[in-house]
Amino acid sequence: MRIAVLDDYQDVARSYADWGSLDVEVFTEHVADVDELVARLEPFEVIAAMRERTPFPRSVLSRLPNLKLLVTTGMRNASIDLEAARELGVVVSGTGSGQGRGATSELAWGLILAVLRDIPGQDRRIREGGWQTGVGVELGGRTLGVLGLGRLGSQVAAVGRAFGMDVIAWSRNLTEQRAAEGGARLVGKDELFATADVLSVHLVLGERTRGLVGEAELALMKPTAYLINTSRGPIVDEAALRAALHEGRIAGAGIDVFGAEPLPADDPWRTTPRTVLTPHIGYVTDDTYQAFFTETVEDVRAYAAGSPIRVLNAG
Repeated sequence: MRIAVLDDYQDVARSYADWGSLDVEVFTEHVADVDELVARLEPFEVIAAMRERTPFPRSVLSRLPNLKLLVTTGMRNASIDLEAARELGVVVSGTGSGQGRGATSELAWGLILAVLRDIPGQDRRIREGGWQTGVGVELGGRTLGVLGLGRLGSQVAAVGRAFGMDVIAWSRNLTEQRAAEGGARLVGKDELFATADVLSVHLVLGERTRGLVGEAELALMKPTAYLINTSRGPIVDEAALRAALHEGRIAGAGIDVFGAEPLPADDPWRTTPRTVLTPHIGYVTDDTYQAFFTETVEDVRAYAAGSPIRVLNAG
């Protein structure tokens, strides 16, 4: 079997797992053009996808007649059409480990601290020969708003409490009991946006959450408030957020996820002020990659042996 490993930006897939004698070709550059992508992948029977970096809708899957196994890191990938894959006879397997750790919530706090204390800017001043500029913001006594109090949101809430913050939360199905179990106080949606000094997004992208943080929600936020998004870019109306940042209607933002990834060279995010930006690295850690690639190889070997594991599109 010929195996394509996609979007291995750091060229580390081979070093994180024992691929043995498997016939593997690693693609380190993202291919956005669909025709070029199909042309590159057409010969392969197995494709290993890193999260949602390369989408696999029906229109792509139907043009890959040799594809038999599609492995995605993680056990959920909204960019793969599972039904189409099943109809086309393509097994989709996931990787089960690397999901319970705190990599993304840790990065959320990295962004919070970086933007509130202007750590990148202060570092840059020193390297340019300067010294202190601006005044930072303390966390103790302020309000942390958590939009989505699942596993990651609860981890972020726990750190907020450790910093002495008042932690509030909202999502459509969140109850008072569940909020309390997650270390937060349930409030209404408008109150969350109006009250939070730091608002951190931790929702799954779906039809009900796409664009959930829009112009109206941003207008509720304090001019001294900060927004952090380590979830998915399209949950936030990016144009509305950029406008709020340019106009100083909120104090700043820490962003790890974007509607277009990788960001085009001329993307307006690259020149948006009051921001700390990272290139979707919430899950990009040594431990997570070790689990992802090791279990990718396990999935491939299990399929080759006739007993696929961690199948996501079983009929």
